Amino acid sequence: MDYIDPHIHMVSRVTDDYERLARSGCVAVSEPAFWAGFDRGSAAAFADYFRQLTEYEPRRAAQFGVQHFCWLCINAKEAENVALSREVIALIPQFLDRPNVLGIGEIGLNKNTRNEVTIFTEQAALAADAGELVLVHTPHLEDKYLGTRMILDVLSRNTAMPPERVLIDHVEEHTIRPALEAGHWCAMTLYPVTKCTPARAADMIEVHGVERVMVNSAGDWGVSDPTAVPKFVAEMRRRGHDEETIRTVVYDNPVRFFAQCGRFRFTPRGVQPG
Repeated sequence: MDYIDPHIHMVSRVTDDYERLARSGCVAVSEPAFWAGFDRGSAAAFADYFRQLTEYEPRRAAQFGVQHFCWLCINAKEAENVALSREVIALIPQFLDRPNVLGIGEIGLNKNTRNEVTIFTEQAALAADAGELVLVHTPHLEDKYLGTRMILDVLSRNTAMPPERVLIDHVEEHTIRPALEAGHWCAMTLYPVTKCTPARAADMIEVHGVERVMVNSAGDWGVSDPTAVPKFVAEMRRRGHDEETIRTVVYDNPVRFFAQCGRFRFTPRGVQPG
């Protein structure tokens, strides 16, 4: 089955991973801006990173028939430095016209601090003012529920941002319902250890349905599996779900959400661009 991975950090993956993705049915990836494994010391470092996401990675992915899309931001782990964050935010508009950019992300919270909230609010405002989609990172483990509530509160006050133009990522059993009830899209991240397994994601689909829901691998520097989405497909098939339901989650829903971005030009497999 063809699928799209709506959140994977290919800059942290070797080229062989693109080949593995293509062989497993992946036709497109969406790569949010994120942490580099260390805190960057200047806005110039982010400018180079944005060039990597918008110039180099699309070419590397295309060698294997995978379309590469991306998001731009300063991530929550580095947002504690407000002065640097504002310098990075000032850089973003010059990259927003790049053809593979879907919007602002992954913004959000890490430790739920005042500075993180400030920078999250300012980046969400930038997205609203520029008419961009937003991809939101929710915190890990014990900080997740509180951080998700804080994120939803900030977004609810941003009346210029329609809720259906926001994807709340890394939802789990205790956070998916409030995000969906707020009118947002949701994504479940399939990690081998943390976040949720393919089985837990299938459980949540059975409870909450497939509307405005997708899954991703979020493959990055840590313990992660870039082919986690096909394993979710296998789990859904094992449970007897029909192909249309599975395709909705792993293919149709990412396309529907991304299609709200005017720059999204997706060519399905077997269709000649033109």
